[in-house]
Amino acid sequence: MPNRDKTTHGFDSVGYKHQVQKSAFKRIEGLTPREEILYFDRRAREGPFSELWQRLERSGQKARLKGRLKGRSPSRAER
Repeated sequence: MPNRDKTTHGFDSVGYKHQVQKSAFKRIEGLTPREEILYFDRRAREGPFSELWQRLERSGQKARLKGRLKGRSPSRAER
């Protein structure tokens, strides 16, 4: 079993994840929940996965995801 404390090929993925999360938290600190949603929505539309985000919007998948984020399960009609 590999040692989970060591990095693979000199890259510490968990450390990088923590660094990215800390940076994102600093950017959204003080925002209202609505402002946070708008911030991440804009980042998704403008970032490297913008084409995927646009396809999700066109297919209606984004609306289903938003419902899940609000804490409700999608209805059978939405699935």
